[in-house]
Amino acid sequence: MVTSPALPEKVEFNRHDPQKTNAGTVDLQDVDSTTTHDGEDILGLQDLDPALNSKMRLVNNAIDEIGWTPYHTKLFFLNGFGYAVDSLVLLLQSVIAGPAFREFGEKGYDNAMSIAIYVGMLVGALFWGLGADIIGRRFAFNISLLLCSISAIIAGAMPNWPSLGLWIALIGFGGGGNLVLDTTVFLEYLPGNKQWVLTLMAAWWGLGQAITGFIAWGFLVPEKWNCPSIDVCTKQNNMGWRYVMFTSGALVFVMSILRVTVIRLRETPKYLLALGDDTQVVDTIQFLASKYNRHCSLTVEKLDACGVVKGTHSKNRFSFAETLVHLRGLFSTPKISLSTALIWISWAMMGLAYPLFYVFLPSYLASRGANLGVSTYERWRNYALTNVSSIFGPLLAGWMCNIPLLGRRYTMLIGALLTAAFFFAYTSVRTGAQDVGFSCSIAFCLNIYYGTLYAYTPEVLPSAHRATGNGVAVACNRVMGIISAVIATVADTSTSAPLYICGALLVAMGFLSAFFPFEPYGRRSS
Repeated sequence: MVTSPALPEKVEFNRHDPQKTNAGTVDLQDVDSTTTHDGEDILGLQDLDPALNSKMRLVNNAIDEIGWTPYHTKLFFLNGFGYAVDSLVLLLQSVIAGPAFREFGEKGYDNAMSIAIYVGMLVGALFWGLGADIIGRRFAFNISLLLCSISAIIAGAMPNWPSLGLWIALIGFGGGGNLVLDTTVFLEYLPGNKQWVLTLMAAWWGLGQAITGFIAWGFLVPEKWNCPSIDVCTKQNNMGWRYVMFTSGALVFVMSILRVTVIRLRETPKYLLALGDDTQVVDTIQFLASKYNRHCSLTVEKLDACGVVKGTHSKNRFSFAETLVHLRGLFSTPKISLSTALIWISWAMMGLAYPLFYVFLPSYLASRGANLGVSTYERWRNYALTNVSSIFGPLLAGWMCNIPLLGRRYTMLIGALLTAAFFFAYTSVRTGAQDVGFSCSIAFCLNIYYGTLYAYTPEVLPSAHRATGNGVAVACNRVMGIISAVIATVADTSTSAPLYICGALLVAMGFLSAFFPFEPYGRRSS
């Protein structure tokens, strides 16, 4: 295990106190002498801005001093809402597309809703990700769920296929930044010994899937709300999918209100640190210490003593140059460049493998003589059971990634290989019982990998550019989701080749994770 670099004994600094301008240097060992926690930062050995590294170390020490508080518990739930909404809206379009397409006369591109949601989430990931690094995390955190909920409710009232697609895309735009923002905001408040909770938080992703499954089970089964065929399908006898949208939108609306009432989110200290606002950094951390009666030794003078942070923003934060600053920051050293590239590749591979597998699976099984023989009721029941199973994968992953022998990287390796094994085994399914059994197993194992990757990504990205890097990673995933929808339209869905390619991609993702250059276990995010 590598050790943190020794702090320099003397550094030049830019004081804000005019009474102290005669002193040109300060002893940083004295500055840090009252710190009771002195952990190792993930990017501490990288050749980054020495002032930012030193300040980050002090801020991490201060957060460790305060430890876990009720504020973190609230953040776990409120950020978890965003996780749940991301998966909820992604599945929402898939469960309502069939009934809606039937009601609208099956005129148009049948996979349009899949492409609409992925395009919306692609734009949302980039917009909210870049925006969070430019204007801060708080604004996007407060508004994204509200936009998502309103769009979902309006989508449920749409009179035709194109207008539904527009509002589905807006749902995706509103929810598209949640994976970016929720992990970023939560991580930047977490003490170092609790960063594994970020992996655990992915259980909310499974909960969102389960909620979608139960809502669909409730509204898409009764015959009074679901027309049997296109010939007799009208709005009046096909209200099931609309009720799904209204219910989901109302639920997300409640979540969005809770986000701004249960907690008044302050801007994260690590964003403020990169911004150069040392006073607000100390105010935020001292606010937590005072509110929960915890000791904190961080002062403005200690941060001032580290020097001036440079290169984290351009002269004009609302310019194209600002975007370039954040993108370049993700490739500032060879090791960070390798880490960023491997993470983006992993997100892209998962974005292709997972949806493509389920696109090709039904036709493949039918061509091999599988007789699942499930009723509409059983179909949505099985859908709900599968999604409930996905809740427990991140729970196991949260425990596994905190084992020194495994850490984050080998937890992802195990999760990916187990999922690939069940992918390959799934091709032998012939009965309904086998189908639901393998579906639950895949959902459980896949979320071991997925949940850990969700948490690993922001952990190893530089704080000043974290939301941008995270946003691009999620965008890579969405681009591949769009491609998978197009492939489903033009390719032969009865061949076995795509299924084995998906399994092979998972194996490759697992081994790729073992070669990630940073292991966050025992280290703090920078």
